[in-house]
Amino acid sequence: MLREYAVVGDIFAAALSLGIALFVLQIWAETAKRGVFDQKLNRKLVHISFGLVFMLCWPIFSSGRRGAILASLIPGIFIVKMLLLGLGISKDEATVKSMSRYGDYRELLKGPLYYACTITFACAIYWRTSPVAISSICNLCAGDGVADIVGRRFGSQKIPYNKNKTIAGSAAMAIAGFAASIGYMHYFSMFGYIDESWGMVSRFLVLSLVAVLVESHPLSTKLDDNLTVPLSAVLVGSFVF
Repeated sequence: MLREYAVVGDIFAAALSLGIALFVLQIWAETAKRGVFDQKLNRKLVHISFGLVFMLCWPIFSSGRRGAILASLIPGIFIVKMLLLGLGISKDEATVKSMSRYGDYRELLKGPLYYACTITFACAIYWRTSPVAISSICNLCAGDGVADIVGRRFGSQKIPYNKNKTIAGSAAMAIAGFAASIGYMHYFSMFGYIDESWGMVSRFLVLSLVAVLVESHPLSTKLDDNLTVPLSAVLVGSFVF
């Protein structure tokens, strides 16, 4: 009987999480449609908010593999959506405008698709008991997202080895990614999923600095930050945690 209640609870948690995710995306789709923000800024606000808001929902799922898999279905749905939109099978002008740089639906097959895949992978494989999941999502969402916003507005001084990146943007990325990681470390520790410590804090700092170095590298620009940043956090995080 208790097991049946747990299954029903996870289904309810998945439905609630999906509703929250759709609500967040609908807000940014409307702001993009109405031209409230510059398109690049609107895109980054989606980038920052979706993954971080989704992580706030993790505690409402049950412990164990079933909770992780059901939770991962939420970003998994958006993988399918990015594929349908990016391949031109489905049409959604507001979503395309809110998630693309130039309004081209084919852009969704790159950054937005990698973004959804990263969050799905971190959720399904690492879940809420892993600092690696926290670091990969926080450096991707908060770090990379804030870096672009700050870099475009205050980034007059370029990084010597990559003229497409700025010192201000990289500094903002390190601070935002690290701060978000600490915030979620404390958040999950309140539910008993993680034992917060100064040692963990120092490791989060290392991973945020690594993410900045990877994001600022010219190769990362050629590939995609949404792929290289979380991948570096996962690889290095597997060694330090």
